[in-house]
Amino acid sequence: MNQITRSLRGNSNAARDIAYHLHPYTNFKKHESEGPLTIVRGRGVHVIDDDGKEYIEGMAGLWSASLGFDNERLAKVAYEQLRQLPFYHSFNHRSHEPAINLAEKLLQMAPVPMSKVFFANSGSEANDSVVKMVWYMNNALGRPQKKKIISRIKGYHGVTVASASLTGLPNNHRSFDLPIQGILHTSCPHYYRFGKDGESEEQFATRCAEELEALIQKEGPDTVAAMICEPVMGAGGVIVPPKGYYEKIQAVLKKHDVLLISDEVICGFGRTGNTWGSQTMGMKPDILSCAKALSASFLPISAVMVNERVYQALMTESDKIGVWGHGFTYSGHPVAAAVALEAQKIYDETDLFGHAARLAPHFQQRLHSFKDHPLTGETMGVGLVGAVEVVADKKTKAPFEPAGAAGTKIAKHAMDMGLIVRNMADRIAVCPPLVITEAETDELFNRLHKAFDATLAEMRADGSFKG
Repeated sequence: MNQITRSLRGNSNAARDIAYHLHPYTNFKKHESEGPLTIVRGRGVHVIDDDGKEYIEGMAGLWSASLGFDNERLAKVAYEQLRQLPFYHSFNHRSHEPAINLAEKLLQMAPVPMSKVFFANSGSEANDSVVKMVWYMNNALGRPQKKKIISRIKGYHGVTVASASLTGLPNNHRSFDLPIQGILHTSCPHYYRFGKDGESEEQFATRCAEELEALIQKEGPDTVAAMICEPVMGAGGVIVPPKGYYEKIQAVLKKHDVLLISDEVICGFGRTGNTWGSQTMGMKPDILSCAKALSASFLPISAVMVNERVYQALMTESDKIGVWGHGFTYSGHPVAAAVALEAQKIYDETDLFGHAARLAPHFQQRLHSFKDHPLTGETMGVGLVGAVEVVADKKTKAPFEPAGAAGTKIAKHAMDMGLIVRNMADRIAVCPPLVITEAETDELFNRLHKAFDATLAEMRADGSFKG
């Protein structure tokens, strides 16, 4: 099935990787026998492996390489900043121009009025910082019991201890003794999988809000501090909540003085057709976290924006006890900040977010063309991100067993055909660099169709699909 071959002998890249490298999100035993796909260079929406094979990177790496895999302007800015000031920190009242300039730019871009920006190095660190901000804030306000944070089943918010607890996916909890105390999970707003027979999408959204209300009442409104939401849920399967969902849940949060945190790590910077997913989905967050496309993924950097109410509480408590005792050596690293600011300039000058919005109807049309494929149960997307759910039976929505096996076959066939996509429990995600053209979009989906057809033929031949 999979035509990709890797030399695992001698001093090959694959052999040395197996010998020395501990990978994230990997079955280590399987990795020892299969080895890695080693990418050595990139250009535009394509990446090239160490055998010289070229792939359309249909996932923008990890939802993140908005400008693709080469950009001379960003390389030049990084080099110039390395020569001028390669490192300085922001502890103890220190600062530098790149961090100041980037913070100012982000506040100008914010979907709702925000007050201050805190920098970290990854989405996980940003969301971990958000948890501490919420706890710190409520201590400042004299509400030591109001600390619980609500996330959602299938939500993804990172992998540090606190952010992995927010994440609502089993693999991020199993064998890690997570989630930690005080993290709650409410309904996943996925109508296809969790809507009841005869229930409209609006009724489903209402039920989600009612279940949130019930959870808050059960825990005690005076103990619930915040709710974190990805505007569009990414790693949980590209789940777009139904119309009216955010309006309904925000009413519940406002009623109980519960902060809304928008996790824009995937959705931010044009992915949904607007600057922020919050704007696309009608959210008005008190706190916003972002990363990934912040720097077009050229360097690690993340940010948290807080509104004035949150900032005032943080300021008061830091003055009372003497310090906001949180931060990272590389918070607002000058090279990463300079590159991120230049990325924003490129986005503005090229109208990249406008390009994404204009291309989105064609992208979504090609995505939804998979509805008629025998293996497809649902297609879902917004902007330049989407997913196709693979099912064993269209009528009953019955999944394949074991979960993920069918999607893995599709992803492998796609790779054979020069396309990288991601399988998440038999939901095939597509999230290309925002610089993708209409012609490249067509080629991406053409290759994916071939991968679906090859998988269908294989599964019919071995009897694993009867449709």
